[in-house]
Amino acid sequence: MPDTSPPRRGRGRPPKTARAPEGTRAMLVRAGVDLLTEKGFSATCVDDVLHATGISKGSFYYCFSSKEDFGQVLIEDYARSFNARLELWLHEPDTPPLQRLLNFVHDARANMQHHGFRRGCLIGNLGQEIDMLPDSFHGLLLTIMNGWEKRVNACLLAGFGTRATAAQKRTCMQLARYFWIGWEGAVLRARMEHAPEPLDLFTTFYMAQAATSLGIRPPACQPPATPRVSPAQPAPAQTAQAAN
Repeated sequence: MPDTSPPRRGRGRPPKTARAPEGTRAMLVRAGVDLLTEKGFSATCVDDVLHATGISKGSFYYCFSSKEDFGQVLIEDYARSFNARLELWLHEPDTPPLQRLLNFVHDARANMQHHGFRRGCLIGNLGQEIDMLPDSFHGLLLTIMNGWEKRVNACLLAGFGTRATAAQKRTCMQLARYFWIGWEGAVLRARMEHAPEPLDLFTTFYMAQAATSLGIRPPACQPPATPRVSPAQPAPAQTAQAAN
């Protein structure tokens, strides 16, 4: 009688399970974002991503033509997720504009603390190694940062409705730029210290200065409520930690 028992597995690593290209690509992107928020682009190699996912090098190059191509996809994926998070916090119509921004800050702080202050902002990390990055990254990073500034600017302007003067518009734009310049520095220092104090220090001074410049009362310093999520809006992705 023929032996119908299943073949015995030999020693060594188990065979890799087949993955659909889209699933493989998503796994690589998630792992890549995690690595770049901790290590940056130059210090992360393709083998690091493969080790984190268990995906073969052949599958990686099936999905991405090069490390540069992979990096561009990671930047765009992070930006989409982070933009969705910003939209949730900065578009709360029943909340004063500075409080919206403060709520975002509290959320970002909690996210950094959740990861032990090991992860920063992927865009900010890349900005620190700008001279070592492919030229194709430069314009992409600036476009993303400009988009973040415009979102904060629109949030601050919302406090004036349609009555904003030219001077007030200029002040809001300057405060939006100041916020991201200072916030990225605070995120870097918080990672260096593995502590939230740099974030808190920056936030305290920024909110006081912004309130004075806008002629309004500073917001209450308290953790935010969960933002409302409309059916048409995605929930904020965990990988886009709001340190940035």
